[in-house]
Amino acid sequence: MPSSQVRFEGAQGDTIVGLLDLPDGAPRAFGVFAHCFTCSKNVRVVPEVSRQLNAEGLALLRFDFTGLGQSEGAFERTTFGTNTRDLIAAATYLEHHHTAPAFLVGHSLGGAAVLSVAAELPSVKCLATIAAPAEVAHLRRLFAGVDFDAGPTAQVAVGGRPFLIGREFIEDLERHDVLAQTRRLAKPLLVFHAPGDQVVGIDHAERIFHAARHPKSFVSLGGADHLVSDPREAAFIGHILSAWAGRYVGAEPG
Repeated sequence: MPSSQVRFEGAQGDTIVGLLDLPDGAPRAFGVFAHCFTCSKNVRVVPEVSRQLNAEGLALLRFDFTGLGQSEGAFERTTFGTNTRDLIAAATYLEHHHTAPAFLVGHSLGGAAVLSVAAELPSVKCLATIAAPAEVAHLRRLFAGVDFDAGPTAQVAVGGRPFLIGREFIEDLERHDVLAQTRRLAKPLLVFHAPGDQVVGIDHAERIFHAARHPKSFVSLGGADHLVSDPREAAFIGHILSAWAGRYVGAEPG
């Protein structure tokens, strides 16, 4: 798939780096992918989904949130709120340089982010979540026992990797009500989740699904893990997503 690197200003004024993956020929529509917590635009599920979307005529912008991957900025200064503003900045980039996004996709915490901002983006016709939590405060369990007494930041281990996290990140989690945003959505929603997800349990998907208005759909990912590390599962997501989104974002190719 032809890809081009893009740069735009993020929520805190830092340079955000992304990849715009394009199909052969004119895209049916453009979308944005929001990756999981402490991940990047290149975590396996993202390019795999993008490849399948491209094969079916859809363009996708995948980017690194502030302080992660190739994007500039200090991760310890970010919050879920800055993540949502980075996502809006990505949508604005597409609107100014190509076509405003017609769909959003979010994985894990990125899924909570797309649920939180979709109503603010009139161009978005539909959205999908992958292994998303029903409330961002779910992340607090990752920081149990973290001591901020020595300063505004502390080191935590996520997926076996060390990260500096800010006290503001923890406090900000309580300010966001993902389910309330989901109830207000008046846009088609597709929820992907694995019944055996050990990081974000299947009950989160049930709560998101019940909170959403129709039209809404749920697709079980069978034996997939939280990161959807099996490329076959990721390709399945891309195939189902493009077929489902096609009824909302443009005509089928050819």
